[in-house]
Amino acid sequence: MADGAGRRVVVTGMGVVTPIGQTVADFWTSLKQAKSGIAPLEGVPIEHLRVRIAAQVRSFDQSARLKHWRRDQTILHSDRYSWLAAAAADEAIKQSGLEAPFKYPDRAACIIGSGAGGQITAEKACRDRFVDQKRAVHPMTLVRTISSSAAAHIGIEYEAKGPTFAICSAGSSAAHAIGIGRDMIRNSVVDVAIVGGSDSMITYGAILAAQSLHLLSPQGCFPFAGNRNGTVLAEGAGVLVLESQAHAVARGARMLAEFCGFGMTSNSKDMVSLDVEAASAAMDLALADARLEPAAIDYLNANGTGTVCNDRNETAAIKRVFGRHAYKLGVSSTKSMHGHPFGAAGGIEAVACVKAMEAGWMPPTIGLDEKDPDCDLDYVPNVGRERNLTYTMSNSFAIGGLNAVLIFGSAPL
Repeated sequence: MADGAGRRVVVTGMGVVTPIGQTVADFWTSLKQAKSGIAPLEGVPIEHLRVRIAAQVRSFDQSARLKHWRRDQTILHSDRYSWLAAAAADEAIKQSGLEAPFKYPDRAACIIGSGAGGQITAEKACRDRFVDQKRAVHPMTLVRTISSSAAAHIGIEYEAKGPTFAICSAGSSAAHAIGIGRDMIRNSVVDVAIVGGSDSMITYGAILAAQSLHLLSPQGCFPFAGNRNGTVLAEGAGVLVLESQAHAVARGARMLAEFCGFGMTSNSKDMVSLDVEAASAAMDLALADARLEPAAIDYLNANGTGTVCNDRNETAAIKRVFGRHAYKLGVSSTKSMHGHPFGAAGGIEAVACVKAMEAGWMPPTIGLDEKDPDCDLDYVPNVGRERNLTYTMSNSFAIGGLNAVLIFGSAPL
């Protein structure tokens, strides 16, 4: 099925599970309504926690979403992060119209990024052994906790026998997975790639660790606002189906967008603070890869975590790359609504970019009332806006200084 190197890559399927919508349609409706998924914590011990809010996926029914899975007999015994990934992948593959199991399994890859893997399972095992003094932990603990578990489950169910693995780069995990999948298609390693990310790390230990690092806000996520004071931990999954254009055309698939550009860099300076130079370089590399001038980008889904330093530095990086065009861009952070799902962020935000082009509408940054003079771009404050969009960019700038930038364009005619 290979049809040459340097192939154009398209998106043919999308799936999400988020705090503001457990399908792409519901997620997009919530963005249109400027709905927040941030609420008081549920199901987590709160002793010693100063931060008692999160963006949780409430009332998720894994049995209902995955009851039709047949090849993978263990998915319902897995960790929650794998359930979210599996549900998002299932939605994406159904939209793509690909036969399942895949007709050419050796030509299909599955790469699912995760910042924490089975965090819930790991914490439960520790509580079982050291708090409740149980003599053993659940026999599936190892399989549940490893960060490659979600990719393996999805690969088993759809019989993806090509490269199948996880990528861990904190909040850039999904974006890196999407980019690496694209490169495999472009270079004729595979024809199809299931790519994205999933994380479910709203646990006592994870919240305690994040608040100790002063990353979390006890009030909410207000990216680029003068009163911002941290991010909000979230969970979720975002998955795309990528194909070579020739493969999609040959089977009569509907192409949703073209994946045009990918850039990645490392700060090599600091574990926490976003570096302007490295973030700028990642955007420049993505533009060069897409063979686009900066002025071609119409909308930018920002990393926009709501932390004071990083929002300011991302704004400076955008100005550095786009020059005067930075003030003509629509820039928004959808994390203001769905929170920060760490390894899933780039997948969910990629879906937002593709939907934005499809609908001709830019999602807002909610909670943006008090302005920061150092954050002076058009962040589409509080209310979304109609605009014809030809190219969109998605930024993921992660803990550890790990940067990944994606560029999507309108679907080829």
